[in-house]
Amino acid sequence: MPAARGTKRAASKSSAATAATGAKNKKKRGAIQWEIPSAPKKRGRVLACGQGDVGQLGLGEDVIEATKFKYVTALGDKIVDVYAGGMHTIALDSSGKVWTFGCNDEGALGRATSGDGEEGAPAAVALPAPAVAVAAGDSHSAALLDTGDVYAWGAFRDSHGSMGLVVRGREGKSCREPVHVDIGETAVAIASGGDHLVILSSSGGVYTMGCGEQGQLGRLSQRSATRDARQGFSALLVPSKVTLKAGGSRVWAGYHATFVLDTNDKMFAWGLNNYGQLGITGEKRKTAIFTPTECDAFSRLSSTWRSVAAGQHHSLALDAAGRVYAIGRCEYGRYDCTGT
Repeated sequence: MPAARGTKRAASKSSAATAATGAKNKKKRGAIQWEIPSAPKKRGRVLACGQGDVGQLGLGEDVIEATKFKYVTALGDKIVDVYAGGMHTIALDSSGKVWTFGCNDEGALGRATSGDGEEGAPAAVALPAPAVAVAAGDSHSAALLDTGDVYAWGAFRDSHGSMGLVVRGREGKSCREPVHVDIGETAVAIASGGDHLVILSSSGGVYTMGCGEQGQLGRLSQRSATRDARQGFSALLVPSKVTLKAGGSRVWAGYHATFVLDTNDKMFAWGLNNYGQLGITGEKRKTAIFTPTECDAFSRLSSTWRSVAAGQHHSLALDAAGRVYAIGRCEYGRYDCTGT
C-alpha cells in the first residue's frame, strides 16, 4: 500500500513493478556506434485509473481513487510516452518537455512543490534540452536528452531506507531537481527498475547505479552490493560500467532486475531470480544473480527479441513475429500457466 498523503516512505518493499524499455537505435558499420534516438512520433492523450491519494493520477487532489479510466486533461493531446513510478507519474510530450505529478517526498517530481495541490497537478520539469525518453522508478525519475545526456532526480531506496541519488561526502543525497548523470560518453537509452537506473551508451556500454542488494547492478559481488561495504555509497551511486563480452544493443529493467540484448542478439540478465523470472534456469539458476548471465530460457526459443517488460516476480518478452512469452511466478493471473 502506498504511504498516506504527506508521509515519508519506509524502506524499499514489494510494490508495483516499474519497467522502462530501451530506445530504438541504429547501428553503423565498423565499431559499435548507436545513435541517439528520436522521441516517439505518435501523439495522444493520457488516461489514468487506480489509487490517487498522493496525486499520482494527475486528476487533482480531490480524486483519491478512480475505478474507471479518466483523461488527464492537464496534459493535453501531445503526449508521446508515459511511465508510472511507485507513487508518481512522468510523461513526455512531442516538444520534448517532461511532465511529472504525484508524491514528491523525496524529489521524484524534479520540481519544487509547496503543497498537495501542486504535487497532483502536472507541471514541466526544467531541463537544459528537449528529452527523447523518460523513465520512472519507485521514488526516482530520469530523462534522456537529445544531446545524449542523462538527467535524474529523486532517490533510490534499499532495505535500510533512502539511499539518495548522488554521493555527497560519504553519504547519499536525494536530489529534488535534475542532476546530470555523467557516464563519460554519449547515452542512447535508459531504463529504470524499482530502485536502480540502467544507461546504454553509444558504444554499447551498459552502466548501472542505485540499489544492488538483489544483484540488479550486475557489477558488484553480493558482499560489495550494500551501503555497508567498504566502498559504501560510491560503489552504488556512481554510474559504472557492467562487464559484457559483447556490447549491448537494448536495455530493460524490472523491479529488481536488468535485461540486456547484446549485439549478437543474445539475452543477458541479472538481479532477483527467485521464481526464474530472469529466464536463467538449470545449474545457473540462483535466487539472485550478481553478474551478467545468458538467459538460457530465451536462447532455447531461437527467437529474435524486440522487447522485454519485467515486473517483480515475472517477465514478458516480445519477439519479432509478434509472439509474447511469459516466465516467472504465475499466481494471481500474471500469465496463463496452462500454456494454452
